[in-house]
Amino acid sequence: MHKPVTAQPKNVAAAPSGLLAPDTTGMNFYRADQALTDLLRIHLPETLFRHIEPHLDRLGELAGGHLDDCARLADRHTPVLHQRDKFGCDVQWIEYHPAYRELENAAFGEFGIHALSIRKGIMGWPDKYPVVAKHAFTFLFNQTEFGMGCPINVTDGCAKLLANFGSEALKAKYLDGLTSTDMSKLTQGGQFMTEKEGGSDVGTLTTTAVQEGDHWRLTGEKWFCSNADAKVVMLLARPEGAGPGTRGVGLFLMPRFLDDGSQNHYRIVRLKDKLGTRSMASGEIKLEGAIAYAVGRLDRGFVQMAEMVNSSRLSNGVKSTALMRRAYHDAMTVAKNRVVFGNRIIDLPLGRRQMLKIMLLVEQALSMSFLTADALDRAESGSQDAAALLRILTPTLKFRATRDARKVCGDALEMRGGIGYIEEFATPRLLRDAHLGSVWEGTGNIVAIDALRRAVGRHGAESALSADLHARLDDSASVPQAWRDHLRGLVDRAVGFAREVAGKSENEADARRATSLLYHVASAVALAWEAHRIHDMRGDARRLLLSRLVIDHRVAPSDPFRLTENATQARIAALLLGDSSAGMSEVGELVLAA
Repeated sequence: MHKPVTAQPKNVAAAPSGLLAPDTTGMNFYRADQALTDLLRIHLPETLFRHIEPHLDRLGELAGGHLDDCARLADRHTPVLHQRDKFGCDVQWIEYHPAYRELENAAFGEFGIHALSIRKGIMGWPDKYPVVAKHAFTFLFNQTEFGMGCPINVTDGCAKLLANFGSEALKAKYLDGLTSTDMSKLTQGGQFMTEKEGGSDVGTLTTTAVQEGDHWRLTGEKWFCSNADAKVVMLLARPEGAGPGTRGVGLFLMPRFLDDGSQNHYRIVRLKDKLGTRSMASGEIKLEGAIAYAVGRLDRGFVQMAEMVNSSRLSNGVKSTALMRRAYHDAMTVAKNRVVFGNRIIDLPLGRRQMLKIMLLVEQALSMSFLTADALDRAESGSQDAAALLRILTPTLKFRATRDARKVCGDALEMRGGIGYIEEFATPRLLRDAHLGSVWEGTGNIVAIDALRRAVGRHGAESALSADLHARLDDSASVPQAWRDHLRGLVDRAVGFAREVAGKSENEADARRATSLLYHVASAVALAWEAHRIHDMRGDARRLLLSRLVIDHRVAPSDPFRLTENATQARIAALLLGDSSAGMSEVGELVLAA
């Protein structure tokens, strides 16, 4: 078994002089996040929550300490591709810094994040973990290291594709390794999809597959391959004689090493010099008759791969939310400890307003992440309503949360000032990494079109969203009736606008705005529902104030010449940025106040 990663002593983050604001070094990211605890208690059975909480607490401590040190080193000492071994043999291998290996030991070994929803028995739990529980670990781990989020995700995706569509022989040969938490037996996965010819237009890919006995030979190039030296790869190729478009594309499993131990017939041409996620190796792959095995029906390859998009886009949204939460922690640490002009930043009106704007985007994304994860859990249990809900939630979450992450990470950097631009601090890495989410699994335009043209226009998934949001409002009896009625009207308007945009191709230019409105209104409802549930649990209704701020700042039209600060806004800011709970009576008055 692997040796568990051990946390190092907490560091003193501030300069001895006290002139520079401290950072989050030594912070336990789980203990610092009451909202995460609250949402897990809402969405998980109590027995499961109690089981995972000590593990989350340990990961939260590691993420703010030892693993954060490892992430900083791995980002600075990037992977190196070697074309030959020391004896001059043409054997390709990628060299990683030891800090990256430490991160792997934690993610794949100690916590088994890649296999939590596939393999039983991880961390002592007798069953598989629901997606909600799995992504609690995703959320905490990615606050310290975003680059490894990709290998975790694609290994998980490979295992699911193999489990769902692979032959019994392929599953017997590869599935155990893909889900192992024993680092000596682990087989990391990859998904090599992108081609120069295709990109988002998968139907134009040019990689070909020719059958040879019980296997196939693949020829072509894959242009952006993350986890480039993965031992098992899922990829799409066009079988010889197949028709054009996505219907002519098959799904294949390609091992890195053949049964005799030799490398398969494909080369890593070079590694990508990326803006962010530098710790993880992404490369260009040239297939030179590589041996691969068909997975599922050859005429269903694209459809099979597309079934993984819900899971992958949810993971993308959760990871972007993790970046935002880490950025919020850093900005709040500065705001509470940096004194300027005789006052802490958090006590200055403009500083409070900026922190509130950062907080709002983070909490929206957190609520929508767990709403989507819960829908995936219910869909995988057989609920058709949840499957339809998931179809609209995943592109909506992916579209908005990834874009908001770029803004939040940039604003958090600015909160630290010029020193926040220096790579010794986490903020530059967060900002660089945040830009990946918007292009991974589809650019903003592609995902907005998927949400509107396909999820709404083709599948009618907005009806499931409307029904779910109305049901949550019905289930929020302690929330003032006037606010629930206001939200009901906005749900109907957002859904109606989405249908209008999806109904005519000439309205496509409004797809991004319609998708954003669905996200904002859905998150406002989710926050109100959560406030009701949390108030029942521990007497705190403050998330309802975030519901109001979503509508005020992200939905309602604003007059740029109108002053916005008043006693109500000041009280809302004081409650949200403070540490004290507030009951529904006080919060309800503020939500309805002018």
